Amino acid sequence: MWNAEVTAMIFKGIWETIEMSLFSTLFGYAIGLPVGVLCAVTDKGGIHPNAPLYRVLDFIINILRSIPFLILLILLIPFTKMLVGVSYGTKGTIVPLVISAAPFIARMVESSIKEVDHGVIEAAQSMGASNWTIIRKVLLGEARVSLIVGVTIVFATVLGYSAMAGVVGGGGLGDIAIRYGYYRYQADIMIVCVVLLVVLTQLFQAAGMRLANRIDRRRA
Repeated sequence: MWNAEVTAMIFKGIWETIEMSLFSTLFGYAIGLPVGVLCAVTDKGGIHPNAPLYRVLDFIINILRSIPFLILLILLIPFTKMLVGVSYGTKGTIVPLVISAAPFIARMVESSIKEVDHGVIEAAQSMGASNWTIIRKVLLGEARVSLIVGVTIVFATVLGYSAMAGVVGGGGLGDIAIRYGYYRYQADIMIVCVVLLVVLTQLFQAAGMRLANRIDRRRA
């Protein structure tokens, strides 16, 4: 039955879901952003082509992106336990979420940077700008709107993955929905969890798109 204890559990699940999604997105970008930039820079047509390095990075990204999240979650249980001491709950779910999100982020960043007008890059090079300056002020600067839109997409994806982690006791709303909605046949709790997941996704996407639009208007 729905009571104060269930309500408290739902609020705790909301916080755990937000915590998992935010930290996983943050750590995922700490890995994926530099890798994505490196891919864009070293690819054919980049400011510093390096075919062997690009092929290695491209292969690793493709392999990691090809593994379904639930399978990756199970495969990483020993590594997660070794790294953070547990393989379940909020802490234990962040590790596989980061490893799953990082290659996706790298590909998103690479795509955003490759959309930058090559004429702007050539202009910076003609003025003697170093590669590091071009990366910081031209590539990342010109691609910032696309990068922000990418963050909203990544966050929504990570939030969905965090719900999947409930299958193995990952915590958050997904875990509550599975434990109570599926195993205990309490459809009302499951429906509430699903609605909350949808609301959270829409709120963060709306905030991200609003920020991207404001920055885009400032550029104009």
